[in-house]
Amino acid sequence: MWCGGFTYEQGSMRHKPSHIRPNAGLTRGMRADAFLTGRLICLAALLGLALAGCAQIGQRRSAAPGDSAIVSAPVGAVEGRREGQLNVFKGIPYALAPTGAARWTPPRATADWTGVRQATEFGPACVQLQRAPTSVYAYDVGPMSEDCLSLNIWAPAGARNAPVLVWIHGGSLTSGSSNEPMYDGARLAERGVIVVSINYRLGVLGYFAHAELSAESREGVSGNYGLLDQIEALRWVQRNIGAFGGDSRNVTIAGESAGALSVVYLMAAPPARGLFAKAIVQSANMMMIPELQTARSGVVSAEESGAALAASLQAGSVADLRAIEARALIAAATSAGFAPRPTVDGHVLTRQLVETFELGEQARVPLLVGFTSGESRTFPALVPRPAESVAAYESAIRERYGDLAEDFLNRYPAADMPASLLAATRDGIAGWASERLAVNQTAYDAPAFLYYFDHSYPAADAAGLHAFHASELPFVFGALQSFPVNWPPVPNEPQQRRLSDSMIGYWTSFARDGRPRAAGAPDWPAYGRDRAYMLFDGAPQASAHLMPGMYEHVEEIVCRLRRTDQAWSWRFGLNAPVLPARPAGC
Repeated sequence: MWCGGFTYEQGSMRHKPSHIRPNAGLTRGMRADAFLTGRLICLAALLGLALAGCAQIGQRRSAAPGDSAIVSAPVGAVEGRREGQLNVFKGIPYALAPTGAARWTPPRATADWTGVRQATEFGPACVQLQRAPTSVYAYDVGPMSEDCLSLNIWAPAGARNAPVLVWIHGGSLTSGSSNEPMYDGARLAERGVIVVSINYRLGVLGYFAHAELSAESREGVSGNYGLLDQIEALRWVQRNIGAFGGDSRNVTIAGESAGALSVVYLMAAPPARGLFAKAIVQSANMMMIPELQTARSGVVSAEESGAALAASLQAGSVADLRAIEARALIAAATSAGFAPRPTVDGHVLTRQLVETFELGEQARVPLLVGFTSGESRTFPALVPRPAESVAAYESAIRERYGDLAEDFLNRYPAADMPASLLAATRDGIAGWASERLAVNQTAYDAPAFLYYFDHSYPAADAAGLHAFHASELPFVFGALQSFPVNWPPVPNEPQQRRLSDSMIGYWTSFARDGRPRAAGAPDWPAYGRDRAYMLFDGAPQASAHLMPGMYEHVEEIVCRLRRTDQAWSWRFGLNAPVLPARPAGC
């Protein structure tokens, strides 16, 4: 789930075609790189999906009188349902099916239709693998299809020029769906915000680059199809949301995990400029991604990785790859170590994220950003195993961190090694990225609001999952009784409901005017020179200087790796590479 950051728990590779040899065509180095990337970039339990089939034009359910809601939008008329004071529309296609020869092409806007299209059921999920049933994020995955580019809308009845929040689901860019029950937009919409949730292509179907595909492209690029889907969905919103009562000039993009990472890439993407006015980023990262045609910092190019994958699947051409059934292709690519990541292609993404944001080339929009205290608790494969002794731990840290070792040991001491290893992993990925985004936006006069979610409850603590990755989602959406089957249940008690009400207030007011406020809760100051943040722990608490020195510590590490042409990646603490001495510019 973590932002395109990990693979899910294993045990889901059940559909590998017998004629495909997973690692054929990969050099030993490429296999090792693919394995490490696959383990580290996709090792997340994935948010669940309960899905139904796409509705078709002309199919009409028998509705009770007053039960339906019909809107005539520029794209055509849609019929949804009236649910209390909301109009709800599900499964509206925003792009044509990316199937057959259209697999691995930019999304094409759906054609306008005549008649009334039924929009009362979620569309199918994009093709993905099942998650391990023991995962805390496991959900039964319903129907899946390559024809999955649809969106859903929760709108207050009678809304006029209402703020719009577009939600991008998480799932490591390998899984997830807009119909996840925790993503129900009703509670947010009840506060006067129109909520839109979207599907986008996943895995190898969404993030595969290849020289043949680049040659097909008018821009000479390939690989960012899932991101292009999100951009196309935002274009659909710009054109049509006014018919549902929304203000197309006041759109906030928001997401958690891979959805948050997607928001950061949309902020960096020139083709997305002007399609949104604000951004919400929950548990993202800013790790290095491949360049399209050039190896950099020891990371092979995206096209080279694509060619190696094609060889491992015994595919002589893109046409051969397009002929492989979608689920078989997803399974085989995952088995071969393919890890979906966006690509610096010079068109959709022009630089690495850290470079784009420090140069001020991103969308300079108001930002709400943060992370949880237990980010790494559900991802044991990312966290190093403890050393055999305190002395062994300290020796290994000194070997790896050199002149920064004492700072590391003071921050992550050997006395509580398991907790220190969890914290170092969390800070190196989500903590650093969250504060860096706040720093960068502030530097270019865009207000940023930083948060730290440290709230937990008895069931989560008993499971060793204090404030785990994504645990803020039920509170943000007011879905305190709608979560995956293995999720530690949130108590149905006043304290939990009060915290949820406050978070809903902050999120919806930010979507409304860029200032997070909540009734009966503290004012949330902008990050600014005081480095302010909001702590969510039982009740909201405004504070300043989150984890003093943490951001500077990780920033120094990243700077040294960048300046010496090394990848800044997912290895921290006992798994960290040997850090170079401080080069010029750090």
